[in-house]
Amino acid sequence: MGIDPDILAPEGWQAALAAFDWQVDIGVTDWVQDDPVNRYDLPERLERPAAPEPARAAPRPPQETPKVDPVELARQAAQGATTLEDLRAALAAFDQCELKKGARNTVFADGNPAARVLVLGEAPGRDEDQEGLPFVGRAGQLLDRMFEAIGLQRQSPDPARALYITNVMPWRPPQNRDPEPEEIAMMRPFVERHIALVDPDVIVTMGNTPCLCLLGQKGILRLRGHWTQALGKPVLPMTHPAYLLRNPAAKREAWADLLSLKARLT
Repeated sequence: MGIDPDILAPEGWQAALAAFDWQVDIGVTDWVQDDPVNRYDLPERLERPAAPEPARAAPRPPQETPKVDPVELARQAAQGATTLEDLRAALAAFDQCELKKGARNTVFADGNPAARVLVLGEAPGRDEDQEGLPFVGRAGQLLDRMFEAIGLQRQSPDPARALYITNVMPWRPPQNRDPEPEEIAMMRPFVERHIALVDPDVIVTMGNTPCLCLLGQKGILRLRGHWTQALGKPVLPMTHPAYLLRNPAAKREAWADLLSLKARLT
């Protein structure tokens, strides 16, 4: 079939364009082709309709995690201990104090539990953390010499000549920093139970931390040498041996405190 020569003329193009516009206006969507189109033929692959998204449940309001009081947990754990071994196990199982995560050992105590004198220190240092015993470094060696000068030793089988030594904190603070008040409060139930089970005649608090724990006061240079009371026991605050190593001139005052302790025990 040939092309009508009239269409090639300019006026023929205009007529064809006008006819095209008219067909669009009346809704023509397909052009007649040389080959017929069977609209009943199915395509080789049918497109499946997308599955509707499952309905999402309304978000639940966030539930508040019940707050845990570590001091109350410590009190419950300590009160359940009827022996020193029970208390040691309860302290080792207590996980509320962050200091435990960075410590090698739980430093419980050393000495004779039947001793008349209980020495309460601050916290383990590097040597104590490694060995698992209180006062074994340079400060501990000085402590042993100090109390031996008045006839007391931690390993003596005689309660009248023995010492029992423990700390407020059973775990070493990082970089040997001072324990925080919250950490001291957390350990106080264990300290109280420890003292009740040992039942000493006299307590020696060495440094600010044990004074804050038992007496609620700090300022060891003001408190030292003055007898007071805590938990129904006589308490003698003394400067920590580590302080004496840094300030040898203070050993004279420490000797006076030791003589006061000796006089109290006679």
